[in-house]
Amino acid sequence: MKDFFGILQRFIPPYKRYLLLNIVFNILSAILNLFSFVLIIPILNLLFKTGTEVYTFTPWQMDPGDWQWWKSLPELAKDNFFYYVSRLIYSHGGSFTLIVLGLFLVGMTFLKVAAMYLSSFTMIPIRTGVVRDIRNQLMNKITRLPLGFFSEERKGDIIARVSGDVNEIETSIMSSLDMLFKNPILIAIYLVGMLLISWRLTLFVFLLLPLAGYLMGKVGKTLKRKSFTGQEQWGYLMSQVEETLGGLRIIKAFNAETKIRNRFYQSNESFRHITGRIYMRQQLAHPMSEFLGTLTIAIILWYGGSLILSSGSTIDASTFIYYLVIFYSLINPAKDLSKATYAIQKGLASMERIDKVLLAETNIKDPEHPQKITLDKQIAYRNVWFKYHNDWVLKGVDLVIPKGQTIALVGQSGSGKSTLVDLLPRFYDVTEGSITLDGTDIRNATLCDLRSLMGNVNQEAILFNDTFFNNIAFGVHNATPAEVEEAARIANAHDFIIASEKGYATPIGDRGGKLSGGQRQRISIARAILKNPPLLILDEATSALDAESERLVQQALENLMRNRTTIIIAHRLSTIRSAGEICVMHEGQIVERGRHEELFRLNGYYRKLCDMQSFQTTPPPGAQCNS
Repeated sequence: MKDFFGILQRFIPPYKRYLLLNIVFNILSAILNLFSFVLIIPILNLLFKTGTEVYTFTPWQMDPGDWQWWKSLPELAKDNFFYYVSRLIYSHGGSFTLIVLGLFLVGMTFLKVAAMYLSSFTMIPIRTGVVRDIRNQLMNKITRLPLGFFSEERKGDIIARVSGDVNEIETSIMSSLDMLFKNPILIAIYLVGMLLISWRLTLFVFLLLPLAGYLMGKVGKTLKRKSFTGQEQWGYLMSQVEETLGGLRIIKAFNAETKIRNRFYQSNESFRHITGRIYMRQQLAHPMSEFLGTLTIAIILWYGGSLILSSGSTIDASTFIYYLVIFYSLINPAKDLSKATYAIQKGLASMERIDKVLLAETNIKDPEHPQKITLDKQIAYRNVWFKYHNDWVLKGVDLVIPKGQTIALVGQSGSGKSTLVDLLPRFYDVTEGSITLDGTDIRNATLCDLRSLMGNVNQEAILFNDTFFNNIAFGVHNATPAEVEEAARIANAHDFIIASEKGYATPIGDRGGKLSGGQRQRISIARAILKNPPLLILDEATSALDAESERLVQQALENLMRNRTTIIIAHRLSTIRSAGEICVMHEGQIVERGRHEELFRLNGYYRKLCDMQSFQTTPPPGAQCNS
């Protein structure tokens, strides 16, 4: 229960006002319920003509010297109530009295159900608010976590936590609030009423209820562990759906539909098996509580009947019926307590999965006392070492990039090119060494200030399900239509945007699915052009373009790169022949550096890369790698 109270402390405080109102209405509902039930006694007495007692009116008085004066209140209230009923019967007859009592019962029931509705109504802001807060916290955390976290987590599993697990938390919290505030209030007030009617009978009930509760607890003992397993399997299932949607082109191209379907069928069957076992335990709660409740009532009927039939009984038949009605009303809150136990166990399992995201360590943070950072002189990598897990990916890299220079990084896959660039915007932090801009360590600046200096164009254009305008203006506040259009023109994207149905207001589909690969890349380039950063990071930015578009966009990029610091990750060596310096990387180290002609003369790694790409060569000077 410690974890359960921890959840309440984390998410309920903003809604204390609604919770207080809920408690008030629950108390009012329970009291009104008791008063409406009490009308059963005179109605039964009238119908079966069992009332022979003579009642007299007793004034409501309180003796300050008698500290036990309250003990006489129930009997006083009963005598006075039946006095007025008997007067009504004497003056207007039994039929009229039944009508009055019936109307009074209807009125009390209306007030009771109104209080019940208001208690439920005050829970709605808590229910919807808690779900909103958890999802907001998840989104805040997801956007702040480093990229390394998501390399170890499946996207579909993250989606499952935001959807299914949050819904489980919602159900858990609602059930727990009922357990803590509604059900105990109802049970307590009903028990007080039962004690006032017959303390002997109620004491007998107290001996039966704990036994029934113990049996119910045994059923759900292992539910939390099973729930956690089921939610893990649900996350895996969502991951498969996400991978299938993202890879449909490849799946169809390789005729792998059957393989993908069979894999999903197996996972879905496993999820069905796990959830089936969980639901069997859940569904056992209601029949068991129903049976135990009926058994308890049967035992109470026997014991209460023996009290009524015994000489000197303090309870008559109509009062005993009233007692049974109260007790039966007590069973439903008790059932809800058992149901809440199951929901809480599932909610705790979901909270463990959600907390894996919410409590994940964010090791890339803004410093407490940030420094201003600029790029007026140079970028410097100083003895940079980095590893994701155990093996070093970068080993003692030293690199100085003067402002305005274009640096190209080349090398085979896995040589560390992308990692070297990812360290600059602090997608990851260096393990050893430092990276500085104009002498300021990038870890001493805020992430916002650092990344505002950079513009990225990746090999795979990352676009959003929005309009052309919003995708180009992404990350640039208050961009004007003229500025967006100018950036699109430079990127050679304006013509096909204008030719679309709504121009710049045309949605481009999920991940730009309505566009060709070349069009998507040009939108991505236009986005970087609009940002107009002092530092450009190009990861083979023209690789997805046809020959004509590549020529136009390459020219636009060259104009943009002029007098601007640029880092290019190059796979096609023909695109970086004019770079100010080419750095050849091999197994996490810069093994060669220089201009194209210099590196070609060395006949080393760079020359091998050229040969592997089937470049025709001519001896230097003027040696070139031509495609």
